[in-house]
Amino acid sequence: MSAFRDHPSAFDVAYLAQVFDQPSEALSGFSFEPVGTGQVGDSYRVTLDWASSPTHVSNPLPASLIAKCPAGDTNSRETARTMHLYEIETQFYMRFGDSCGARAPKAYLSTYEAGRGDGVLLLEDMAPARQIAQMDGCSLEQLRLALNEAALLHQSHWGDASLHQHKWLTYSHEDERREFLAALVPAIYPEWRARYAGRLPSDILDMGAALVARFDAYMQPANRAWEEPVVLSHGDFRLDNMLFTDAEGRVVILDWQTVSAGAPMNDIAYCVSTSLGDPGVRAREEEALVAHYHAQLGAKAKGYALAQAWQDYRRAAFSGFIMALVSAMLVERTPRGDEMFATMAERSGWQALHLDALSLI
Repeated sequence: MSAFRDHPSAFDVAYLAQVFDQPSEALSGFSFEPVGTGQVGDSYRVTLDWASSPTHVSNPLPASLIAKCPAGDTNSRETARTMHLYEIETQFYMRFGDSCGARAPKAYLSTYEAGRGDGVLLLEDMAPARQIAQMDGCSLEQLRLALNEAALLHQSHWGDASLHQHKWLTYSHEDERREFLAALVPAIYPEWRARYAGRLPSDILDMGAALVARFDAYMQPANRAWEEPVVLSHGDFRLDNMLFTDAEGRVVILDWQTVSAGAPMNDIAYCVSTSLGDPGVRAREEEALVAHYHAQLGAKAKGYALAQAWQDYRRAAFSGFIMALVSAMLVERTPRGDEMFATMAERSGWQALHLDALSLI
């Protein structure tokens, strides 16, 4: 391919045609418009106007694609670079996009510019599959469909120690990252608490303070032995990063910027807590939802008892709260972002309180 291009305004017909092994004259033109609500990346639907007789095509050429580009906001872009998010997502599509088990969009192009730490993806357009707004929540049936994809993802590399050979899958385990978070969370919590004091119940804010007081212990490897078995873990497995559904009725999983060699129940606790708007429904149904996920694992779960999965789920209950805390303070602040992070923190906070997760630190 030609020089790195980080926005559709830098595309031209020759560049796009080359992605599909077509001569430039095969593409008459293209247009683009922004889509989605990404916090650390900007996405665009690129509509392609193909000539009537493209050459050497074994599969139909797409009428459109999604270009996922680095964030236009400087702070969000620098955060993504620091956290290696563009590197991680482009590498995921290069290495595991076709073998991860879960339904992910096909990548027509995955390119990473190491010098700048930026990445660009040209992806299958999954329309008319639609996003369910994070703040609205979803039904139990929709949540079960999402957990089915989580099980397929985790099955694909269950207990696969070779995942640790990919450095970009292990950034979250490095001592430097642990030390960074152990210092960051206590430092930003007072400002975060002040920001959301009028929005969140005092029970949630007090739980957050208690977690922060124990955060160094929470981040110690000796207290995180529950992060087994190792799987390919999405890391941000929530409704804003899913589309319902493809032509086969499967949930499409997006935004692989936080994928890692991680623990399965982080994805599950995070997804369940952030997806259900009513904490009473979540409390009543979550044991059954964990059992549903565990059953979907089938033979892969041999040796991983449901009782162990439930205990690991309880320990993972802070996943959503921590994500809401850190993300709210590191990315571009918007009214929608404020409400989304508050909603995530509230739902996940009630989950952690209900499961008495603090007692497990």
